[in-house]
Order: sequence, then C-alpha cells, then structure tokens
Amino acid sequence: MSTSEKPEVGTITWTDLTVPNAEAVKDFYSKVVGWKFMPVEMGGYSDFNMNTPVSGKTTAGICHTRGVNAAIPAQWLVYITVEDVDKSAALCVELGGRIIVQPKSMGGQARFCVIQDLAGAVAALYSPG
Repeated sequence: MSTSEKPEVGTITWTDLTVPNAEAVKDFYSKVVGWKFMPVEMGGYSDFNMNTPVSGKTTAGICHTRGVNAAIPAQWLVYITVEDVDKSAALCVELGGRIIVQPKSMGGQARFCVIQDLAGAVAALYSPG
C-alpha cells in the first residue's frame, strides 16, 4: 500500500485478501483474473502484490493469515482512509462496533486497524500519517 499522493479521507485506498494459504490463492487469481504477482517479504514468508497483466499496476494484495493479519478472517478487506486511525477506532467502539486488530503502525507514520461494524461487516481503517 504505497502511493506518492496522500489519499483523500473517506476513500477506499487499498484492497487485499487474507487467507490461510496465500500461495495457492494467488495462483488461483493469477489464472482466473490474469493478475501477475510480486512477492512481498514478510519475514520468513511472502505475501503478494497482485498486478494487472498489461500495465503491471499493483491493484490488490493477497496475504497469509499470519503476523499482523493473524486475527483477520478469510475475506477481501478494504482499507478506508481516515484522518486519525486511533480516533476512528475509539468512535467505532463507542458506536457499538468492535476492534478486530488494534491500531498499529505499518512502517513510518502510517497506521491501520481492522474493525467490525454493527452489521458484522469488516473493514480496515488506514491513515498515511
């Protein structure tokens, strides 16, 4: 999830899929959709950036259910840009939602967390810092 431009608050900034076996699932999407993949070293294993077949633009990620993703159920997860991840996470709980992954840094000043809303849907909140 890298961009030279700061994403606008309220936009879906990134999408990734978290699954127990990212190796097999990246191959599935590579064949079904045509995506090319680029390994992303995670310290002992690789997650994958999925790239469009013509331009090579990174469009999504496929991640193992390990490390910072260990608590995330298998699903496509959207990352919504917010002004302040910690403040938004607190508001989530105050309004009856639940925190699945507590706010944490993801390199530099960027932060994220994973929430569950009142209907049970899951999304990540992201702030580039």
